Amino acid sequence: MSVLALHDVSLASTTLAGDAPFVLTVPFSVDAALAFDVDISLDIDDAAGQRIAHAQLAAAGWDVSWLPRGRYEAHALAAGAGLPAGRYVAHVALWDRRAGVLTKAGVASVAFEVASPPHGDGFAPAWQLRSGDGTPAIDALSWKRGAADWFYKHFDHAARTTATYLLGDSPLLRGRILDVGCGDGITDLGIALRYAPEELVGIDPFRGYERLPEIARDANVPADAVPACLRFLPASANEIPFEDDRFDVVISWGSLEHIVGGYAKALAEIRRVLKPGGLLMAHPGLFYSDVGNHLGEFAFARAEPYVHLKRPRDWLRERILASEPDRMDRSGDIAAPADYWRWFTELNPITVPAFEAELRALGFEPWRVALRTHDRVEYTPELQRYSFVDLAVGELYVSAYNRKR
Repeated sequence: MSVLALHDVSLASTTLAGDAPFVLTVPFSVDAALAFDVDISLDIDDAAGQRIAHAQLAAAGWDVSWLPRGRYEAHALAAGAGLPAGRYVAHVALWDRRAGVLTKAGVASVAFEVASPPHGDGFAPAWQLRSGDGTPAIDALSWKRGAADWFYKHFDHAARTTATYLLGDSPLLRGRILDVGCGDGITDLGIALRYAPEELVGIDPFRGYERLPEIARDANVPADAVPACLRFLPASANEIPFEDDRFDVVISWGSLEHIVGGYAKALAEIRRVLKPGGLLMAHPGLFYSDVGNHLGEFAFARAEPYVHLKRPRDWLRERILASEPDRMDRSGDIAAPADYWRWFTELNPITVPAFEAELRALGFEPWRVALRTHDRVEYTPELQRYSFVDLAVGELYVSAYNRKR
């Protein structure tokens, strides 16, 4: 079965004169359960076969991270062709990404003519994308709902950041992958579907992944999309239940800071089960950053930057337990204030310099590193004892090769 299929591309009018608009309709279908990074390119050639204009769905701001099975229709719209009088051919190509590789799924061409006088100045169409009958609405999909959507944060943002931005669509993603502290498993589902690895195992002692089928269904992911290579275990990062050198890739996204009692044993376990030359991708929470307290759902924490470094623990505990958080969307998972307090007290005080030193001491060779900093740090008396780097760096992302011998 094909992943994508392009259908009968058409122009509303093949002869454009005066104020006649340019209206190109591109029907297509997703025949597999899901298609990823869907895009449409439109190139205009003149009668001599010279390329004179280019437009693209993605370049117009449509980041179509994924589409479920169904029928769709894209439209390229312009008030006029904005081209000199003459004959032209519009070449349309439909694209998607499979296992990290950009793939041309279909092509079509439509001839048209521009009559004198031309209308407009250059060819710059706007784009629309709509779902057909019986297909989930575009506005109901996570990438369209945006950054506030829990499913988007994991299925789209975390999965793509991990696999492409940090791991460079490495061929190792087609092998065996372990996610340490997988939570509800949404990120693992996103990676497994995009790369079809030999195996992807998520471990987490809290079994949040048991809700994944319900979460995926509510997000319009077809039930038959969940791949056989994906599975989960209620295991601890301190005792990973696999033999040495089993995995090609190990992922840890927002989990190392939550390991009670420290994460040194977890890093040693990750090194043990990761093959020589395998890749680690880690995104640990940084305790001393403004967002490092994980209390952003409380109004008092948002109102006072670095409140967890300025206020006594008793004060924080009283405020947390007495407040009702502005709960972010967690795909139906609702936590009580007491849970937030426990999570805060369990946080490991990770810093960028210390984490780098720990990785290097274990034989990890950094490959890619990204730091996200706060705009500005206002040093109050309570913050004078903290370093510039610890306070200013809000997020750390790192990928590294395991150079153990």
